[in-house]
Amino acid sequence: MIFSLQGLVQELTPTYAVINVQGVGYYIGISLMTSQTLTLRQEAFLYTQQIIREDAHLLFGFNTRSEKEMFNLLISVNGVGAVSALILLSTLSLDEIASAILSSNSALIQKAKGIGAKTAERIIVDLKDKVQKFSNPEENISTLANNKVKEESLSALEVLGIPKRMSEKIADRIIKQNPAVSVEELVKQILKNI
Repeated sequence: MIFSLQGLVQELTPTYAVINVQGVGYYIGISLMTSQTLTLRQEAFLYTQQIIREDAHLLFGFNTRSEKEMFNLLISVNGVGAVSALILLSTLSLDEIASAILSSNSALIQKAKGIGAKTAERIIVDLKDKVQKFSNPEENISTLANNKVKEESLSALEVLGIPKRMSEKIADRIIKQNPAVSVEELVKQILKNI
């Protein structure tokens, strides 16, 4: 069983990465949240989950142990496959998934592409007693992704001569309204609001 991988990010897309570990490239399915924490041609460490099926050996990677645990809980639900679990992890943060399950908010879970009403209800019923610890996780991955976007944006603005103090409050407000904002979009929005 491959528990984790550390190596160079050889290829990177929103849904998979290839991690080169001493000359061997591992193709790893990842969530959008994990994708945002990786940088092409940089060293990376991922917790992994290996799934062996009759027709395939699959490897999935996660930036945090919490994300890996949530993935394993989701795929334990009948009708939720690895791809659906990754889509859910890409659509909502760990905190949002846990809160939706604990508050029986199936509409929020259904926002993930490919998850219908019956599957959402099954996720709620099966995992309600198991997600308590995720409702306020220490290592909330969306926060890490937002911080990375914010830092890159503020650095770019400093190069343009705009003080960090001036743009930081505006950046926080924009990220709060749109957590999935890109670096380019955030820079544009900050420049409009100064």
